[in-house]
Amino acid sequence: MSHPEPVARRMYDLIEPIGLVPYLAEGSDDDLMALGLRNPWDAYFAGRAAPLGRSVPAEVVHAIFYSFAPGEVARHIPRVWDLTTPEAALAARERGCVAAMRRILGDLADGPAIARAADLLLRAATSAPVEGRPLYAALRALPVPQEPIARLWHAATLLREHRGDGHTVALVAEGVGGTEAHVLHALSVDMPAHKFGRVHHLPAAQLNAVIDGMRTRGLVGADGWLTPAGRATKERVEALTDRLAEAPYNALSPAELDHLTTDLAPVSATLQATYPW
Repeated sequence: MSHPEPVARRMYDLIEPIGLVPYLAEGSDDDLMALGLRNPWDAYFAGRAAPLGRSVPAEVVHAIFYSFAPGEVARHIPRVWDLTTPEAALAARERGCVAAMRRILGDLADGPAIARAADLLLRAATSAPVEGRPLYAALRALPVPQEPIARLWHAATLLREHRGDGHTVALVAEGVGGTEAHVLHALSVDMPAHKFGRVHHLPAAQLNAVIDGMRTRGLVGADGWLTPAGRATKERVEALTDRLAEAPYNALSPAELDHLTTDLAPVSATLQATYPW
């Protein structure tokens, strides 16, 4: 069904803290690292790229992930598959994320709200078309965990990657490249690009070249901050991302969405309170 008002942004705020467990929850990548991986970025790429399989080359992973600077993916893919397998990485990622959620949520992890939310969220997460969404499609092909808290994390991951695939479409439509997307976001929240976590490590000349290109296109001003055109571009990207993320929630009735919101709120708030932001 189609809801009278958009719900994707509201659901994003509730689901994103669950989807961020692999990247922000303490200890969530311990099981991945135990497979013999060399560093946390190995764990990131092994865990997130595993649904694509070991034969997908770095160039394809780079295209799907979109937001990494040239060469960054190739430092880890396919090398991580010399150390472990996609199957082992998937299992380790799930174990680590579920353990981290249990530790953070405490008694809430086994409460009835988790099972209710997992069932509703999974129905939404498995209902959307897969066309044009490669990472979401790869995740849809995986078995669904049976444990409620694992099922909740899996559903949130599906929805996060569904939204992410759509976000890439929105960026491409606006002509915003992967590294430019990070600059656009940083400047939109009044943070200098060179301090933003996803690009601060880049050589100054490389990052400055990206910013200069955005300045030439009128997105960044002479003062180094977004122009009105730059802010309008960011707003259009976010608006299209939200519109493209609506489809999964059409599988739920307004009443089911209200129940889901109620059940997810304490879970998301508890997780978010532990993250370093």
